[in-house]
Amino acid sequence: METKGTLYIVATPIGNLGDITLRAVETLKSVDVIAAEDTRHTAKLLSHLDIHKEVVSFHEHSSEREAERLLGMLEDGRSMALVSDAGMPMISDPGYVLVRKAIDADVPVTVLPGPSAAAAAVAVSGIDCRQFLFAGFLPSKQVQRRRELVRLAAADMPIVLYESPNRVLDLLEDISAVIDPETPVSVARELTKIHEEVLRGHCDDVLSELSAREMLKGEYVIIADAHRNIREMEDDELREALAGFIAEGMSRKAAVDFAASLYGVPKKRVYKISLDMGM
Repeated sequence: METKGTLYIVATPIGNLGDITLRAVETLKSVDVIAAEDTRHTAKLLSHLDIHKEVVSFHEHSSEREAERLLGMLEDGRSMALVSDAGMPMISDPGYVLVRKAIDADVPVTVLPGPSAAAAAVAVSGIDCRQFLFAGFLPSKQVQRRRELVRLAAADMPIVLYESPNRVLDLLEDISAVIDPETPVSVARELTKIHEEVLRGHCDDVLSELSAREMLKGEYVIIADAHRNIREMEDDELREALAGFIAEGMSRKAAVDFAASLYGVPKKRVYKISLDMGM
């Protein structure tokens, strides 16, 4: 009876290469193949560790056929390490597709814990995160992003988000508008790297500081302390939301019903606003 290989989920440094664990190094040295989100990025880590292994690509655009090919390696008895560009695989990462297939095929799966940008940002935030809600990247469109923020804030606990430098200001503006301008936030970037920075304070204050900079660099982790009620929406904001829902293809009735439910506003008020808009 043939023995199946083991799939190792391996956390890698989010910045400082010294954060790699001894167990991770030993595993990367011992496996037959390494499945990487970005082979070029992983090659730099392996070069630093003086590890020479076969590296194959597996990312969010990989086909079903590619996932099956990797599964076939495991079923043939080859051991495999699954790594993301940085941090813990499965956290805002497409690796779950391969992990799910391995589990369904009774391939042994084990995890090597280690660095995580979300966990590191929580630890250094100064916000009470004994309970928190991790949401990763929110939608790029403002209407959808604000809708999601309303839903997340209803959980009444800190929200942990990822964002790129070109959209971090938009996200902070949305937190200010949907939750509260004085929402306590922690905005971390370049964690564990030379230019590590954590900004803490009210949302509008942190937004003002970042807005004054000529250029924003690095990947951001934003923690918004949503231990507060969502503020009441102004009429202009409801008009904007209704227009956005209609643009997404909703009927007037559906848009009114959805806005009233989403923002906790009386349906009569939203309906009157829709009539004023000529909808």
